[in-house]
Amino acid sequence: MPYAILRMNKHKGGATGAIEKHHERGKEAYKSNPDIDINRSKENFHIKVPQGKYHHEVQRRIEDAKCRTRKDSVRMIDTLVAATPEFMRALPAEKQREFFQHAYDFMRDKIGEENIFAAVVYMDEKTPHMHLCFVPLTKDKWLSAKEILGNRAAMHRWQNEFYAHMATRWPMLERGEPAIETQREHQPVQQFKRTTQTPEFIQLWQKHERLRRRWAKVPYPIKEMIVEEERRKRGVKARDAR
Repeated sequence: MPYAILRMNKHKGGATGAIEKHHERGKEAYKSNPDIDINRSKENFHIKVPQGKYHHEVQRRIEDAKCRTRKDSVRMIDTLVAATPEFMRALPAEKQREFFQHAYDFMRDKIGEENIFAAVVYMDEKTPHMHLCFVPLTKDKWLSAKEILGNRAAMHRWQNEFYAHMATRWPMLERGEPAIETQREHQPVQQFKRTTQTPEFIQLWQKHERLRRRWAKVPYPIKEMIVEEERRKRGVKARDAR
C-alpha cells in the first residue's frame, strides 16, 4: 500500500540562503543531487510564491510579531510533503496538483496561512514532492518551534492528523507504523546494506518489482475501485471528511 509522507526540518537563520537556492532552483547545476533534471525544472510550480528572499520573508514575520530571538533560535521549518513514488507517478497531472493543494490546506489550517512564505512542487526529480517553508510563530506570536512541533508524541499526532486528512481524498493511502509505537531506532547505513544483500531480501524485492510493474499499467480510476473494494472486504471504511 502507498504511504503519505510528511517530514519537517528545523533551521536557524544562516540556512535560509542555501535552502532558497535549492528550492527556487537558483543554481546552474546540482552535483549533490543527481536526481534533479534542470531541463524539467520549468515544470515545477508554486502553491505559494515567496514575495521576497527567504531571509527577508522570515525576518519580516519575526519583526512584525515583535519576537525576541536568540542566536540559536529556530527561525524556519522546511516541510517535505510526498507519497510513495509508485503512487505519485501513477496519479495524472491534475490529480498530482490536487494532492499537493490538499496537503497545503492541511498545513495552512495547522499553522496559519500568514506563517507560510513558500510552497513549491518539484516535477524535475524522480518523484514529485513539495517543500513548504514556514516561520514557527504561535497564535500568541511567540517564535517557538518547540510549541509548534512539540516532542516525539506531538509529532506522532501530527503524522496521524496528516494521514487522516489525506486519506479523506485518497483512501488507498496507508499510515506507516509510527516509530513511537514500534520503538525502532534509525538503522545505520552499513547495517541496512547488509540486510538488503541477503538472498531472502533479494527474492522478495524481485517479486515486489514484478508486482509494481504490473500495478503501474493499471489506469488510475481502476486502481481507486480496486483499493476501495479491497478495503470493503477487509471491513475498513474510508474516513469521512471532517
